Amino acid sequence: MNIGQIILLVVLVIVAVALILLYRYGSKLQKQSSESQAQMWSGAQTVSILVIDKKRMKLKESNLPQIVIDQTPWYLRRSKVPVVKAKIGPKIMTLMCDDKIFDLIPVKKEVKAVMNGIYILDVKGLRSNLEAKPVKQSFVQKIKSKLVK
Repeated sequence: MNIGQIILLVVLVIVAVALILLYRYGSKLQKQSSESQAQMWSGAQTVSILVIDKKRMKLKESNLPQIVIDQTPWYLRRSKVPVVKAKIGPKIMTLMCDDKIFDLIPVKKEVKAVMNGIYILDVKGLRSNLEAKPVKQSFVQKIKSKLVK
């Protein structure tokens, strides 16, 4: 075997070991995520809320309780989070919600929300079904959809 083949073999072994480690780390993170989701859903309550406003804001500008900001890792404090300002009973509260649900939440309407603390997990229409607003398509996406039809 010449030196080129030995170097190639060593690089392939290192890449294979790295892929195995990444796979194990990813499966561990996925397991933790599913456990935390199950834990959040176990303590969830259904509440009727009146949505006043919704925005994507930086965590520090969102008027969330200071303990929420303190518990957030330092590298996520500058990221934008979906924030909903809602009236729950007589109180006006600032709530966080799931990214998947943020587009479904109607503004200035009453909805039934499945919540755990200040986190909205799911939303259902109180008097009618909720529909996602159509996402604006780019020119290329419009052409592709027309070609598929």
